[in-house]
Amino acid sequence: MTRVAVMGSGSWGTAFAMVLADAGSDVVVWGRDAGVAADINDNARNEAYHPGIDLPKRLSATTVAPDALAGARLVVLAVPAQVLRANLSTWSGHIESDSVLISLMKGIELGTTKRMSEVICEAADVPVNRVAVVSGPNLAREIAERQPAATTVACSDEASARRLQDACTNDYFRPYWTTDVVGTEIGGAVKNVIALANGIAAGMGLGENSQASLITRGLAEMARLGVALGADPLTFQGLAGVGDLVATCQSPLSRNRTFGFNLGRGLTVEETIAVTKQTCEGFKSCQPILALAQAHGVDMPITEQVVEVVHHGRSPAAMASSFMARDTKAESLLAE
Repeated sequence: MTRVAVMGSGSWGTAFAMVLADAGSDVVVWGRDAGVAADINDNARNEAYHPGIDLPKRLSATTVAPDALAGARLVVLAVPAQVLRANLSTWSGHIESDSVLISLMKGIELGTTKRMSEVICEAADVPVNRVAVVSGPNLAREIAERQPAATTVACSDEASARRLQDACTNDYFRPYWTTDVVGTEIGGAVKNVIALANGIAAGMGLGENSQASLITRGLAEMARLGVALGADPLTFQGLAGVGDLVATCQSPLSRNRTFGFNLGRGLTVEETIAVTKQTCEGFKSCQPILALAQAHGVDMPITEQVVEVVHHGRSPAAMASSFMARDTKAESLLAE
């Protein structure tokens, strides 16, 4: 039986821990909050993030990171993207030498513009064949409710990708494997920014035509950046691309869409941050995503306008006007 450490007791970390436990692994969740850990151990609940959901018997929790990591053959990383490097610097000495490290994070690191798999390789000093990524249309609450869902698991090493696939396959969660780590990560990171933009549009009262147009051109931005970084363009037509994009842009459960919706209906950035209870990766990652695109000569007008709104004070109405004023051109998934 596989022992798994899930480093992060938040919404998605807990939901994915449930997936792994329901698939047959013994799972230990690490978190900083002693109250959350006690709730998991004493009540088989995480009421702070998933009220009313019964957790599997194979799932336990601790606030001591080395205890969670001891003997773990799979190490799932489910902390906010911008604190991953700092956390790994303290955890790496406790990670087993043959374990696979799995990123649930969908962001780009500020300052370095590195993808999360690259940060893991550097901070934990592990080769790329020991780093995997999970990304797809996986809204945490729906997974916790055990609603049927699918996802993409990616690793440059096919055997490791298949190993992870086996570990998280159960009767409500269906993973598909790929070796396209770049495409899987770029899809997961960029869709948060597009979802934030779509939330702004919805908050402004714009309808389905506007939102569908924005989502489709957001997919084009995602694919352009991914291909420039070496991704397979077909990845963006799958679960880690259009699948995750649609779910995150359209669902009220999406924290990125909700963040944008609050901006669109008139809240300031500061007010929106104040009412946002969980990390909004689109807010954190839009600047390094834009910097990454600019470094590779990739035009990302939606991402550029999101950066202007959330970090430079531009109004949502001005964002919409700027996007619509762009020059017309032929349609292509990879067209600028």
